[in-house]
Amino acid sequence: MLNALSFDLEEWFCGHILEQGLGRNQWDKQELRSVRITRYLLKILKRHKTKATFFVLGWLAERAPELVAEIADAGHEIASHGYWHKSITYMNAYEFACDLEKSLEITSAITKQEIIGYRAPHFTVTKSTLWSLDIMAQYGIKYDSSVFPIGLHPDYGIANARLDIYKITPNITEVPLSTVNILGMRIPCGGGGYFRLYPYALTKTLLARCNKEGRPAVFYLHPWELDPHQPNLKLPYISKFRHYNNLHKTSHRLNKLLEDFRFTSIKGVLGL
Repeated sequence: MLNALSFDLEEWFCGHILEQGLGRNQWDKQELRSVRITRYLLKILKRHKTKATFFVLGWLAERAPELVAEIADAGHEIASHGYWHKSITYMNAYEFACDLEKSLEITSAITKQEIIGYRAPHFTVTKSTLWSLDIMAQYGIKYDSSVFPIGLHPDYGIANARLDIYKITPNITEVPLSTVNILGMRIPCGGGGYFRLYPYALTKTLLARCNKEGRPAVFYLHPWELDPHQPNLKLPYISKFRHYNNLHKTSHRLNKLLEDFRFTSIKGVLGL
């Protein structure tokens, strides 16, 4: 089965967790490490003859347009991750529309691809922000990949959301991050911190379970998760663990994943 592989293209300091240690007003003062590490990632994908979707943060595309062009030239799908990496939870409809529009203007100027996919920062398409889907459609978005069908996370998730790919509105297809139901509990296995936390054998078993149930796995990582030498900020213990845990193992695990499963872009899985 062809599964969906995606990367949220942002800098190491753009994540929700690091906001506790580094404010948005300090972003322009930080080292941009994503160009080098993403080029390394592109080599891994080329070696495994695998295409992926890159949800590009507009703020980064504005500063590294050549990187976005390289990704597109390598045959990967370019999609939107918004501009400011701000949770939809903290935006109203006007602010969200402005953020999405700005990100699309920047990325569309770099690539000739039609941008049809969106992923919300911190997966914040939740029950309280479903209004954002109609705005996405107004800007030509055809699929969203922001819903995590779990209820255990404090920042995101829709506990009773469907696990498979489905039409969430008449105009938007939802491509939820992979989760499996075991003994009445929903276990997330779609990548990111879960990929670094779980032993690889567990991830492999859970993703194989998705395929056995007849649905493609929807997997994601951030390029910074392949960068164990990134700056180490002072953070509360739990936050520090969530961000830095097992960064040194991600590259090896990703190579194993690409050997064990067949992947392509989300657009490819959807046949668009």
